[in-house]
Amino acid sequence: MVLKRPVPSRTVELAEVQDLMERLYGDDDRERGLSATVAWLCEEMGELAQAVRKGSPDEQLHELGDVLAWLSSLANQLGLSLDEAVGRYVTDPP
Repeated sequence: MVLKRPVPSRTVELAEVQDLMERLYGDDDRERGLSATVAWLCEEMGELAQAVRKGSPDEQLHELGDVLAWLSSLANQLGLSLDEAVGRYVTDPP
């Protein structure tokens, strides 16, 4: 069975996700620091794993969004671009 979800009016680029996370949470994220951000990212990965095992597609989608948000926060704090990070998969996949 294929679930019908609303289609977003447009796609969102990774850089836009990073910019959004910076605008919404940048100051708080920097105050929290790298170690705490990595810990939160790991917690969200655990929640995603649980959703993959036992959750609905909507729960899985929710957790994927949380992981992406925390990954974006981490990239922002490191001063790195997710676009550049994923670029190697386009140019030279491992």
